[in-house]
Amino acid sequence: MDIKEDFLNDLGKRIAEYRAKNNQTLDDIEFITGIDSSDLSKYEQGKINLTIRTLLKLCQALNTSPRELFDFDFDIKKYKIDE
Repeated sequence: MDIKEDFLNDLGKRIAEYRAKNNQTLDDIEFITGIDSSDLSKYEQGKINLTIRTLLKLCQALNTSPRELFDFDFDIKKYKIDE
C-alpha cells in the first residue's frame, strides 16, 4: 500500500464524481481551466500529482470548494509515512 498512490486515487475519484455530477466533460473542464484533457484524465485516475494551483482551478471549474473535494474517508493510520 502506497499512501500517495491511494490518496491520489481517492482524490481523482472525487474529481470525476463532481465532474459527472455537473454533467461536464473533460473538454469542458479543459476549456474552463486551460488544463489539457489528457492531464485531467490522469488526475482523475490518480496517475499524476496535483499542484495547489491545479487543485484550485479544478475547484472553480467544478463549482466546489477544496473542503468538499477532500471530503472522503481516508484511513491514514494504516500507512507508515516515510521521512
